[in-house]
Amino acid sequence: MISLPDLHERLKILGCHTVALQAPEGLKRLLPRLAHDLRHLGYEVIISGDPCYGACDLDLRARDQADVLVHIGHTPVDDTKQVIYELWPVEGDLTVISDVIPRLNGRRVGLVTTIQHIHLLPQVVELVRSAGIEPVIAEPSSRTPCPGQVLGCSFDAARKTGTDEIIFLGTGLFHPIGIQLATRARVFACDPITGRIEEPDADRLLRVRFGLIQKAQNAESFGIIVSSKTGQCRSELADYLCTLSDKAYQIMLGEVSPDQLLNLGFPCYVNTACPRLAYDDQVRFSVPVLTPCEFEILCGVRKFETYEVDEIS
Repeated sequence: MISLPDLHERLKILGCHTVALQAPEGLKRLLPRLAHDLRHLGYEVIISGDPCYGACDLDLRARDQADVLVHIGHTPVDDTKQVIYELWPVEGDLTVISDVIPRLNGRRVGLVTTIQHIHLLPQVVELVRSAGIEPVIAEPSSRTPCPGQVLGCSFDAARKTGTDEIIFLGTGLFHPIGIQLATRARVFACDPITGRIEEPDADRLLRVRFGLIQKAQNAESFGIIVSSKTGQCRSELADYLCTLSDKAYQIMLGEVSPDQLLNLGFPCYVNTACPRLAYDDQVRFSVPVLTPCEFEILCGVRKFETYEVDEIS
């Protein structure tokens, strides 16, 4: 929960009069109430209504119309100024950790989670340690300021554990599959909401991705997607990819949608924006959307055996 008194104090220290509010899709309905409360404290409020996919997707236009942007639900991925980050912790049942411990083979295990459950990690550490297993949590990095934190575009905290087994505390299988590809470790996806324990099958994803590379072999041109969002823009990577083929052209986009790609008409795209676009959203696109690594494979400068999951460092 957001502490209104604490937020009010931070805004007073900064001397703010107008406040812009931003939240990801699952938390947007919090904004009208928060706007109401802030108005009663004397602030002018602007609500960002555009889609938001993370701290890489700050609404800088709304921020520039205000004294500060209050971004809810994420930690910073860069040093963008005039932004206050408010977390939204999600509680869960850690019985799932007790249930997974008997399935571990080693005496050391890496622990990672998303920011929503980061406050639960100390309890996970105690549960693992009480079973005689050494918990390993990586230090923060430039895009993940909390120990043990992973993003959909950064699995550094998993890689740095150096363990053969990793417990991911969180929902869904995207992060666990990315962790497995990034580390080659055995990964346990422990969902504190449903209580389910799964071991992701990264090989299935690789088969799908290899099929897309094959499908793109005869493409007559390639659109290299470059994001205009500050936390997703990898223009140097796009420049490099264009050197691999004289049929590649850079495309600057804010939002990447099926209609936009269809209208542009390229038979294949290479994504340097949010890595999840290529992995999560491929089913929405009518043509292959490759990762930078996959384009390297297509162009013959990388072997498929050295496949790497796409991350933003």
